[in-house]
Amino acid sequence: MAGPDYDTQIKQLRATMSTIGQVLDLDGMRREIADLGEQVAAPDLWDDQANATRVTGRLSALQGELDRFSDLDSRIGDLEALVELGQEVDDAASLAEAEVELGKVKKSVEALEVRTLLSGEYDMREALITVRSGAGGVDAADFAEMLMRMYVRWAEQHRYPVEVFDTSYAEEAGLKSATFAIHAPYAYGTLSVEAGTHRLVRISPFDNQGRRQTSFAAVEVVPVLEQTDEIDIPDEDIRVDVFRSSGPGGQSVNTTDSAVRLTHIPTGTVVSCQNEKSQLQNKASAMVILKAKLLAIKKAEEAAELKDLKGDVQATWGDQMRNYVLNPYQMVKDLRTGYEVGNPQAVFDGDIDAFIEAGIRWRRGAERAAEN
Repeated sequence: MAGPDYDTQIKQLRATMSTIGQVLDLDGMRREIADLGEQVAAPDLWDDQANATRVTGRLSALQGELDRFSDLDSRIGDLEALVELGQEVDDAASLAEAEVELGKVKKSVEALEVRTLLSGEYDMREALITVRSGAGGVDAADFAEMLMRMYVRWAEQHRYPVEVFDTSYAEEAGLKSATFAIHAPYAYGTLSVEAGTHRLVRISPFDNQGRRQTSFAAVEVVPVLEQTDEIDIPDEDIRVDVFRSSGPGGQSVNTTDSAVRLTHIPTGTVVSCQNEKSQLQNKASAMVILKAKLLAIKKAEEAAELKDLKGDVQATWGDQMRNYVLNPYQMVKDLRTGYEVGNPQAVFDGDIDAFIEAGIRWRRGAERAAEN
């Protein structure tokens, strides 16, 4: 069996990298990194903490992007050298190693190419995700917990920190809702395509007659705000309730009223936080979540695209964006992109990159079609 056409494929990789470099504007990126580096070195940087946080965060994100491009470009150079060596001395082992590396490099280049499609105003931000159960009773609550675990496992595989703000457990099993942040550059732009209604079909483990059950869960994704974002919330627009944190089955986590629930009266938006022992810390975290959700509403109303930013997610029949089928066959299929796999367990274990990439490409295609 003939091996791959290395010369052609490496040329294609270099051409793609050249296009990516133009989109990223590497020279402009280096100039901005140099300018931000000078600002970071200034002795009075932290006199303005909000600006210091913005500057250091932007510098870290840009440097990470530049390093990612440079490292991948170097891998292509190393691959080319390995191929040349293997072909010169007819070394089958080197060529076999090159074939494996070629596959890995191609996947990395494709992932970086997808990153260039994230050009929205908030795409570079970290992501705040809320998962809540929908129609389907206890199976829906269990499904919501499965989805939360899926996103946490995805983040762990990419070594992204996860911060859980609130979990509301269902009485029998699973979650009524959970809110958590994934701290990584472009987490919002990447995961925003996951927003919508998810549908699960399986033999219910909670039905003693072993019947097939359909259940739904909703996923909402909003960007985490920076301190410099302008979201002003008058005190009279917020109702603050405190309560005791609790775990599965109502088990008490602590004996003080440390959990906090904030209600934004004009919009009816409700958020809660119970991950900290201090009521003040929980209130501060809840305010971060509330501001992020209000920003999503604000931007959506300005653009008349609430469904794009936050999603008018009902978590019921007819509006699902992805199906997870465990019975009578095994399949996960995205109804927007048509992408599907036959291994649901791998998906629930966090293997969702291909779904995310397909979603980003689909969204960009829809945007281009609308522009034309």
